[in-house]
Amino acid sequence: MRALQRLIQGKVLLLTICAAGIGGTFQFGYNLSIINAPTLHIQDFTNETWWARTGRPLPDHLVLLVWSLIVSLYPLGGLFGALLAGPLAIKLGRKKSLLVNNVFVVAAAILFGFSRRAGSFEMIMLGRLLVGVSAGVSMNVQPMYLGESAPKELRGAVAMTSAVFAALGVVMGQVVGLRELLGDPQAWPLLLASCLVPGLLQLASLPLLPESPRYLLIDCGDTEACLAALQRLRGPADVAGELAELEQERAACRDRRARRPWELFRERALRRQVASLVVLGSAMELCGNDTVYAYASGVFREAGIPEEKVQYAIIGTGSCELLTAFVSCVVIERLGRRVLLMGGYCLMTCWGSVFTVALYLQSSIPWMPYLAMSCIFAFILSFGIGPAGVTGILATELFDQTARPAAYMVSGALMWTMLFLVGLGFPFIMEGLSHFIYVPFLGVCVCGAIYTGFFLPETKGKTFLEISEELHRLNFPRKSPGPTWRDPEVILSTEL
Repeated sequence: MRALQRLIQGKVLLLTICAAGIGGTFQFGYNLSIINAPTLHIQDFTNETWWARTGRPLPDHLVLLVWSLIVSLYPLGGLFGALLAGPLAIKLGRKKSLLVNNVFVVAAAILFGFSRRAGSFEMIMLGRLLVGVSAGVSMNVQPMYLGESAPKELRGAVAMTSAVFAALGVVMGQVVGLRELLGDPQAWPLLLASCLVPGLLQLASLPLLPESPRYLLIDCGDTEACLAALQRLRGPADVAGELAELEQERAACRDRRARRPWELFRERALRRQVASLVVLGSAMELCGNDTVYAYASGVFREAGIPEEKVQYAIIGTGSCELLTAFVSCVVIERLGRRVLLMGGYCLMTCWGSVFTVALYLQSSIPWMPYLAMSCIFAFILSFGIGPAGVTGILATELFDQTARPAAYMVSGALMWTMLFLVGLGFPFIMEGLSHFIYVPFLGVCVCGAIYTGFFLPETKGKTFLEISEELHRLNFPRKSPGPTWRDPEVILSTEL
């Protein structure tokens, strides 16, 4: 709670979080969820459009193919956006990158809004690609911007707000997509174009707020602008000590250019960081949380929830993730990153195992559907506790200023590729494994917990320079201070 109180005291920092989040990760969650409500309406529109063009209906399998393209172009655009985020963050800065990113949102909203009047489902496909690019950029630049702008005592909590806004976007997308609001068969172009609203809010508010102090000092070399940004972000607090830390970090990064993504894999000094980014980033996407939503509707119906009420129960699943993301934001600076990650993956393993048993027995034991429904909520709560938010701040904390943009490019490309592959392969996995579909996902959760426990260093309350020094000792253990006995010198050119 102390971290939350300090966050409220820094009003400019709080406004920066909101302005970055509403047009950043909020857009990711919002555009991810609003596409579910108009599924049948867009498929009907596709068929009607083809009929008007050719005089005959489009075969069902081709309607399904067009719909699959509309859905899958979103993560494909996200992959392009993730690769674009690094160069944008270096050349334009963190804040300007978020502002320029709204060009994709505006263009997509125009395409969505006029697609039915133009009689073109291709406009929907292009719009989904553009909002995917926007989400890919914002998912990388927003946590980088906020992590660099926050004091070390609040860095984890501030960076975790990216997960809060993503979960809030999912819930808002589910709410706006209700039949009583914009889920009506005639309102789906407005539903898809509503992504324009958070984009306009960001364009109106973010220009009034400061740029990342680290970017201003280390990348641009502008000490005065850095000091002015720090004073605005910290309020009446003395920033001399923090400015001295930034100068030390600047000295450590002097004469070093920004790294390229492929260089991260070649440099021995970044071995632990890259391994953590790849392993835990893959674990977050392959842990099975996204697939829980695919089962949710069927399980709710089996539990006896009326068909017209299922949409409200699904909103409850998104609300669970929002609740736990907010709780994690409050407690992360008290419990640390490792505890939240390990706890989240261990709980997911537990509830996923029970869910598998419940799926297997739901046809033979009357109360099993209720147990399965409870497991869905528990699994989502466990995911929100740690993996949903902590994984996203690893690139901010484990890499220095010169490697951070490239690390986010690698992290983003990995995330969107995994999201695309899971969406593509999940129907086949479900058909092949049936009730035991969660067994591979449980293995991923176990691996995530083990890796976190043995290999991920704790970064709570440490400066970026202290984290870099600790990781250097881990990457070069023979060079770190040890016992009095010393082994023979290792010739690096012949070391295995």
